[in-house]
Amino acid sequence: MALEQQRKQFAAEGYAVFDGVLQGRLLEVLRSECGRFVAREDERLDRLGVDKDGITHRGRRYFAGECQRQQPALREVLFSGALAEICRATLGGDAYFFYDQFVVKGPENGMPFGWHQDSGYMSFNGGPPDHKPYLSCWCPLDDVTVANGTLRVLPFSTVPESREAILQHKPNAAMNDLIGWEGEDEGLVIEVPAGSVVAFSSRLLHATGANLTPALRRAYLMQYSSLPILDPGEGHLRRNAIPLLRGDRQVTFA
Repeated sequence: MALEQQRKQFAAEGYAVFDGVLQGRLLEVLRSECGRFVAREDERLDRLGVDKDGITHRGRRYFAGECQRQQPALREVLFSGALAEICRATLGGDAYFFYDQFVVKGPENGMPFGWHQDSGYMSFNGGPPDHKPYLSCWCPLDDVTVANGTLRVLPFSTVPESREAILQHKPNAAMNDLIGWEGEDEGLVIEVPAGSVVAFSSRLLHATGANLTPALRRAYLMQYSSLPILDPGEGHLRRNAIPLLRGDRQVTFA
């Protein structure tokens, strides 16, 4: 799909797919760092003496965040020309790196993740309830299919209210997920090769299935905002606000 078509689809439906944009060294950086952060999560669970904490469940589903603070090598991807181009096509001329996270599903029993908006998680966890939608860039490190729990999305035209507002999210006690939608539509399945980027609005409803294959299903999530995001009350910076684009010009490089 041409860049202009991707731009129009994102504006209309809340997501766009950029096939195979991270290859070679950039994809290898992500793959080499991913195992390090799964091990970090296992060590954290060991210290706590538990097998699950929040939305991380040992061996089945891992969420490891703020990775670039610990491993600066990841900034080669986060501040690459490829991500700058994706941000231009979706956010516009100003983009700030906000947050990064490895998301890994274990083999054969990797847990699904329920329908939600990323903005729903931010607001539920103390973020500003009225924040401007930001951008999530989901990059699979392995070819993704229904069998290994790929991403599913509900375009804005399917659930129009999701474009306009952050929907109410309810906790799921069994998995610690937040559930923002309980309709019957199974969504649009996105099957793409490793190194692709699925860029979507933080208001887009999305979910992932279970990993039923004998291999890990690995992905890296990169998030960007058009303005720094500030917490309510004192107005402290939430997470990060490192400029990637200012006035349509890339200003931070790896």
